[in-house]
Amino acid sequence: MTNNLITKENLQKLTEKIKDIDIAMMTTQEKDGTLRSRPMSTQEVKEDGNLWFFTEHDSAKSHEIENDSHVNLSYAKPDDNLYVSVSGKATLSRDREKIKELWTPPMKAWFPDGPEDDKIGLIKVSIEQAEYWDSPNSAVVHLIGMAKAVITGQSYEPGENEKLNLK
Repeated sequence: MTNNLITKENLQKLTEKIKDIDIAMMTTQEKDGTLRSRPMSTQEVKEDGNLWFFTEHDSAKSHEIENDSHVNLSYAKPDDNLYVSVSGKATLSRDREKIKELWTPPMKAWFPDGPEDDKIGLIKVSIEQAEYWDSPNSAVVHLIGMAKAVITGQSYEPGENEKLNLK
């Protein structure tokens, strides 16, 4: 299988895992090396390897991204025992066409002047790597798996864990 096919399959698998999780914790780095995380609503998840977020163009996170474009996004869906970590490079944009494309009425709470608001900007995260942990959420399935591990002497594997390299 070619690397392009593997990358496409990995992106499909990743986007399927995170498409229904609205909020990600975005981690950036301050100039002194301090890591900062904040909740961000993912505006677009597509299989092109890019994730989009609205931001205030002149925010602390925007300055942190200008200083160091490496970011991490943590997604969680605890009810389904699904956890995803995405690493990538972020870029800032004020592309009015993309802003209008991604705009939804709830964004007016942050940007009262709508998609034409002068403060509005976008963060595009180009995914480089990801890792996910996806376990069955049934207690019965966990108990059976643990019992099998004890009986067979093999370690308990509660679900799927995979690292994806998308570079």
